[in-house]
Amino acid sequence: MELLKGKVALITGAARGIGKQIALKFAEEGADIAFTDLVIDEVGEQTKSELEALGVKVLALASNAADFEQSHNAVMQVVEHFGRIDILVNNAGITKDGLMLRMSELQWDAVLTVNLKSAFNFIHAVSPVMLRQRGGSIINISSIVGVHGNAGQCNYSASKAGMIGLAKSIAAELGPKGVRANVVAPGFILTDMTQQMAPDVLKQWESRIPMRRGGTPAEVAKVCTFLASDLASYVSGQVILVDGGMGM
Repeated sequence: MELLKGKVALITGAARGIGKQIALKFAEEGADIAFTDLVIDEVGEQTKSELEALGVKVLALASNAADFEQSHNAVMQVVEHFGRIDILVNNAGITKDGLMLRMSELQWDAVLTVNLKSAFNFIHAVSPVMLRQRGGSIINISSIVGVHGNAGQCNYSASKAGMIGLAKSIAAELGPKGVRANVVAPGFILTDMTQQMAPDVLKQWESRIPMRRGGTPAEVAKVCTFLASDLASYVSGQVILVDGGMGM
């Protein structure tokens, strides 16, 4: 049984990484996919081709998620193309790490704008659509550091904590109309960036995880699939850590 058959999903920042894996898993479960990225380059076109190969309809949009007008235009294009939006995944994000005493205002503003304001932008644009449909699932991709904080990442931690508060507030506001909002907070996930870490640093991270390994983007995508599906029809306002027990 395809868990998302007949649904339309919009995923931000999904040309690569965790966002791409979420899009692929949703497509495997039968959802038609719209995804955004800052530009749709060769990587984005490859992602589009991989999704289409799974037999679903795909719309790839070049859109700056941090820009209010562009985000609203992207949502309008998705509705015009598919007629509806059932699932929104706010995945777009960046890091500009640094200790507080050395962090510039530009570093702070850039991360808060891309990570947190982008989620506001898309929820603001999608809410009327989901309210008319009297249903929908909004998923914010936060982080374990949004729950526990992390030295050297005050901007990133603040943005990811903000995504949690945002989702809980939206769950309260839109719940009466059948719209759910939840948060997935990944821990140490093995991506292209983490694979470039020195082996001893990687082992040090893994030693802090009860399961003694990093997670995969596909494992994050599976949790998102549950929250996007009708299996989670009575799950809203929740934060699910996908961290191998790291945050216990």
